[in-house]
Amino acid sequence: MFPDMLYSVSCATRAMRKGEIEGKDYYFVTKDKFQRMIEAGEFLEWKHVHGNMYGTPAGPVRKAIETGRSMILDIDVEGAKEVFRAFPDSVGIFISAPDMMTLEKRLRLRGTDSEESIATRLANAGSETEMASIFRYQIVNDDLEKAVSDLASVIRKESSGTPH
Repeated sequence: MFPDMLYSVSCATRAMRKGEIEGKDYYFVTKDKFQRMIEAGEFLEWKHVHGNMYGTPAGPVRKAIETGRSMILDIDVEGAKEVFRAFPDSVGIFISAPDMMTLEKRLRLRGTDSEESIATRLANAGSETEMASIFRYQIVNDDLEKAVSDLASVIRKESSGTPH
């Protein structure tokens, strides 16, 4: 849909889920390797999330910016705050479930999270939702087709330089 747009692949210390592909969904690394990457300054942002570590490699983002390309980062609110500080012109889009019951149902249907992980994710979602206002746009994913259409509209608007 947007062939010139790049997607940032994050690093994660969690186990790969069924159907995920190394280098497409995440770069799955050990905690030791992740720690070495932190110490080497290789992350644009990184956080402990849901008992694991996630981070955005800085190199591909900087290269995209240097070449005038746009890049999508799939990150949490705390990571977004760091990116917004480093790159104030970034366009933030907060995507949420319509409510906590729907989010819990989706997490359970996914079948990959323990009860403890689901509880942590729900607690984090509540506090993240309170921070949605730091993003330029908010999209509620109550209907996937509509949410994708809304996201595409935002990308088209921001790519065209239309004032917001």
